Amino acid sequence: MTNWTPASWRAKPAKHIPEDYPSVEKLAEVETTLSGYPPLVFAGEARRLKQRLGDVANGKAFLLQGGDCAESFAEFHPDNLRDMFRVLMQMAVVMTYGGGKPVVKVGRIAGQFGKPRSSPIEERDGVTLPSYRGDNINGMAFTEKSRTPNPKRLLQAYAQSASTLNLLRAFSTGGYADLRNIHKWTLGFVANTAQTKRYQELCDKISDAMDFMAACGVNAETVPQMASTELYTSHEGLLLGYEQAMTRIDSTSGRWYDTSAHMLWIGDRTRQLDGAHVEFLSGIENPIAMKCGPTLKPDELIRICDKLNPNNEPGRLTLINRFGHDNVGKHLPALAQAIQREGKSVVWSCDPMHGNTLKTDSGYKTRPFDRILSEVRNFNDVLHAENCYPGGVHFEMTGQNVTECIGGASAVTEGDLSSRYHTHCDPRLNADQALELAFLISEDMRGQRAADTERKAG
Repeated sequence: MTNWTPASWRAKPAKHIPEDYPSVEKLAEVETTLSGYPPLVFAGEARRLKQRLGDVANGKAFLLQGGDCAESFAEFHPDNLRDMFRVLMQMAVVMTYGGGKPVVKVGRIAGQFGKPRSSPIEERDGVTLPSYRGDNINGMAFTEKSRTPNPKRLLQAYAQSASTLNLLRAFSTGGYADLRNIHKWTLGFVANTAQTKRYQELCDKISDAMDFMAACGVNAETVPQMASTELYTSHEGLLLGYEQAMTRIDSTSGRWYDTSAHMLWIGDRTRQLDGAHVEFLSGIENPIAMKCGPTLKPDELIRICDKLNPNNEPGRLTLINRFGHDNVGKHLPALAQAIQREGKSVVWSCDPMHGNTLKTDSGYKTRPFDRILSEVRNFNDVLHAENCYPGGVHFEMTGQNVTECIGGASAVTEGDLSSRYHTHCDPRLNADQALELAFLISEDMRGQRAADTERKAG
């Protein structure tokens, strides 16, 4: 990487980065200002996450990555952050119990603002304006002023990310994440659902086990980890000017780290081998990820792996697969075979959201719960058949009581979508649906554990 610098991406073709800022000079001024701001995360935290993901790559842990499709300025509220944290904690407890392995928790949070769009423009009633591309670029309102990219929004995104991280760190280490509080993590609007009842039964079992351990002298005082948790942040590394401004040399290692998040990923639309996004992420030391869609070919995947993880370091690269429930069997086997053949160390993760989006007759985008679950199960089946470890899931979800994805035990219907459809971009699982998925995935994990045990014994 002797020729890499945080700015070397600027010599490469860059997709989905806005080029219509009214003033390039003002954008550069904002990026210069950001380069003097304090880091949002620290290099040591990113290194620790890479170690945790190394455990996932080696089949010793499981990755749970989830959060909003796109964070917004309007919905920024401590209660929303708390509820997202609670849902992630509930899901992690369920998956840990079912899988018998530590769960690495990574939020799509504290930086997930910008989104690539299929079209740079939007037309309504004969009026054409730039598409909404995320609150750190422009606004949702269909007006010329709102849709004009504004570089000052990057400063607001930084400030919101800093506040978000401050609260998440308090939740993680200030006692809220203590396992003795697991009964208190249930959100009020799902308190009487079937999933919550299952969760409470699981909590009772864990509480009984903790009482036994306490009687044996194992408690939060003797094992402090029981009273806290690790929660890491991630977002798509889309606006490379912002990412460049947040990239600093670590005083301990002398290496470059992007301090905007612990983990950055490249989208399926920006993973060109000779493109700006692959170039930038290839040079930072953070753990990174790449979305893998139906157009990705095995030889292309191997070349990108060589670029992004030349030392084949466990935990460095996560492959987030997003094919659609009925396309997993068509595309994933060849990719898995290529990775196995070349001996690449990767974390295999499943994004069952993006490939299962459809538009209803009423005009709402939604994602059917059964298709989401089907993609996860097909993903797991294919990787087990190829002797690979299905090590993670990647959900767009919220702790709010929304009706954006249809189906699940709560039986959200197409007619319900209009009642609480709040997303700024793509449809999200609500807390009840997310917890239901966690239980169903946990059951699959428990079944695989039993199968593995039987195979080893036989």
